[in-house]
Amino acid sequence: MTDEWIPKTRLGKLVAEGKIKTMDEAIASGLPLKEPEIVDTLLPDLYDEVLDISMVQRMTDSGRRTKFRITAVVGNKDGYVGVGVGKASQVAPAIQKAINNAKLNIFRVQRGCGSWECGCGTEHSIPCKVTGSAGSVRVTLIPGPKGLGLVAGEVARKVLEFAGVKDVWTFTKGSTKTTINFARATYEALKQTMYIKR
Repeated sequence: MTDEWIPKTRLGKLVAEGKIKTMDEAIASGLPLKEPEIVDTLLPDLYDEVLDISMVQRMTDSGRRTKFRITAVVGNKDGYVGVGVGKASQVAPAIQKAINNAKLNIFRVQRGCGSWECGCGTEHSIPCKVTGSAGSVRVTLIPGPKGLGLVAGEVARKVLEFAGVKDVWTFTKGSTKTTINFARATYEALKQTMYIKR
């Protein structure tokens, strides 16, 4: 970005002043994450990818208004992941909106080795079975042994890959053709790992 970032929120100011140096500290502070630049500063090695581009139309008095709806995923492939949606009349601004939205939804995935077949103790899978849902889609993630890989649909695989999860079984129900709900359900399932007590 060419423009100099001027933080508007309290969390943004703390990051700019260097008082908060890691994403963990930012999340632990309990302050709302409202500026994507905070994530850019704290997680410079972030990857992003567009999962879905769809056209949405609505009827207005002046006729049909067409917009693009983009679903994007961001993550550092090492524990942090976010999924976001953006809408705009052109594709490029919609992608930017979706990526910024995903950055604001970023969280830390608790990884571990919850598979009884493995028990190696490294952080290659998830600690236990978790389920997430969005719309009609329900995704259940089950810890897998090392070397299994990601047994998942393409959209779920991308979200898991960006989160840094390497081995997992998935079980899905509902209309997984709806990319936005499939991505969100996987994201919600991963979010459940945050509430696990170690």
